[in-house]
Amino acid sequence: MMSSLSTMLTCHWSARRIQRYLDADPAALLEPGEVQRLEAHLATCEKCAAAAEEYRGVRRALTRWSQRRMPAPAITARVRLAAERLMAEDAG
Repeated sequence: MMSSLSTMLTCHWSARRIQRYLDADPAALLEPGEVQRLEAHLATCEKCAAAAEEYRGVRRALTRWSQRRMPAPAITARVRLAAERLMAEDAG
């Protein structure tokens, strides 16, 4: 019982710090002791490690999304014009 309560409290403590740990935001850095404690917990807790990996996946997706290039405006205009012509033909 005490072990599961201790684990539950450690998971709660960790969950409140995982995002700050992964962001490494200079305005919200964890203390070195907190980093060590969190890393030790992530190494042994599948649930918290999965949460950390999910956050990493979101970050990767957002990074890829922000690096996407938009098509040239001229190409967009040509595609729009072609679509309008097709819709006009179908309507007529």
